[in-house]
Amino acid sequence: MAIDVFKRFSCSWCHEPLTDAIYVCFDCLLKKVSTDSFIIHKKCLDELPTEIDHLTHRLHTLILNRSDSDYLCNLCQKQHSGPYYGCSLCHFNINVECAWPRSTVEDRSHHQHPFTLLRRQYSFICDACGTEGNCISYICSTCSLMVHKDCTSLPRIIKFSRHDHCIFHKYFLKDLTRQDCKICFNEVKLDRGSYSCRKPGCNYVVHVNCVLEDERLYKVIEDEKQCEELEEKSMQSSIIRVIEVNEAGEATKIQHFSHQHCLVLADKMEEEIDRKCDGCMLRISNILYYCSECPFFLHKTCAELPRIKQHWFRQTNATLNFDSFLRCDFCHQYGSGFFYKIREYWDMCLRCAKVADIIECEGHQHFLFFDFKYREKCNGCGANIIGKGAFRCGKCRFALDFGCLTLPHSVLHKIDEHKLKHTYHDDKEQSYCDICEQYRDPSFWYYSCSICDTSAHPECVFGQFPFLNDGVTIPPYYFNHHHALKFFRKVEGFPECSRCGKFCQEEILKCKSTCSYIFHYKCPRGQY
Repeated sequence: MAIDVFKRFSCSWCHEPLTDAIYVCFDCLLKKVSTDSFIIHKKCLDELPTEIDHLTHRLHTLILNRSDSDYLCNLCQKQHSGPYYGCSLCHFNINVECAWPRSTVEDRSHHQHPFTLLRRQYSFICDACGTEGNCISYICSTCSLMVHKDCTSLPRIIKFSRHDHCIFHKYFLKDLTRQDCKICFNEVKLDRGSYSCRKPGCNYVVHVNCVLEDERLYKVIEDEKQCEELEEKSMQSSIIRVIEVNEAGEATKIQHFSHQHCLVLADKMEEEIDRKCDGCMLRISNILYYCSECPFFLHKTCAELPRIKQHWFRQTNATLNFDSFLRCDFCHQYGSGFFYKIREYWDMCLRCAKVADIIECEGHQHFLFFDFKYREKCNGCGANIIGKGAFRCGKCRFALDFGCLTLPHSVLHKIDEHKLKHTYHDDKEQSYCDICEQYRDPSFWYYSCSICDTSAHPECVFGQFPFLNDGVTIPPYYFNHHHALKFFRKVEGFPECSRCGKFCQEEILKCKSTCSYIFHYKCPRGQY
């Protein structure tokens, strides 16, 4: 950081302008440096007293020490490294910043009045965040507030990824009944600080510590005008041009970014065929856009999705792309169609992108919310959840990953003349899959027909590539072949597998070039 930035602040020890060599609190440096950051001249650090008596630990004198590894400060309850005061007999440590706090903190961008240091031996409840504090507090005598040191500089306005509007910090909320935090789903104390939405009819309220826990999920907003600018920039339509509209104002003919021809609005498919949407790869059963020149179809809702939007998974814009073959980083399914690219790191299929962070699920009696820190098992399939979190229940030990949550409610399969429905409970002690004829764990979700008593594993019903279009090209590096491959769900005749010599029947991968290389995905000599 440029030294000119620090010249605007003063030393936390001598309160003189910052010149020459300085030390900065590492935690403060990670955040935006402000008037309450701990910055000290090198010469002042060298002059710190080697022993102090502190009101928080009156039994023994505290000795100045230095640690290159992390230690816990007993006052702020945070990990620090560097100089600290400690009592080796009681294992009591205080970060230097907490031992010598500023007497006054004043920053009108966060609060209209100055905060004054109040030293006391007892704990208190912070009016800004509603949690307990130890010994060192700051008070605003004008507003009768008592807050943590860190809470003197809470951002007034933030844009949180999991809500469409900007949210504002308030010390108390009027005219509301009980509110639960939309992140942890525990009660928000209305007479304590929280963040809430100002939009009429929007009762979005969250705890301060919940919403500020992960810096990747929020952005500090300087003023209300910036909120309006953000909302305008965050939406960009995927419909390039509206060509025709009906009397109701609906677009009946459009040009869409994903297709070279114009698309026409229709109430339903002209023929009773099992056709998939080329955006989400799910069966089309309602209003759609279709191409009159080639077999291309989109649900109306998929066609109208924004090309650029902010997705709740990260505080950044996600861009909608069209791809013939890609792996979703959330449900881990290979697929064709629309994918949102999030922060250049993750590809999210449309089925996952349409899931809100708080949902109701047919397979569970309570609503579920997304927990970024969840690392246990999925109740739908039993898989270990690693990396990105899961949707969990706030009232009981139940959680689902993206893969189970986005499975279709019903599906057609040759094993049964009726549609198989997604089923969540099985009272049988012994259950078997009617497709693979292997044991099926009755505690996990499955597909069934109640008329025929058919039941099957989801993976047996869908196969390996349920969301791929026939004939799509797959890059050679996916399957260790020197040419690109084409995927076919079925193939005429029973060609011999180039790998194991058995006959290929379903889910075939065939060389796009002239080498006649062909194999079935489940070939025992080709596990990937």
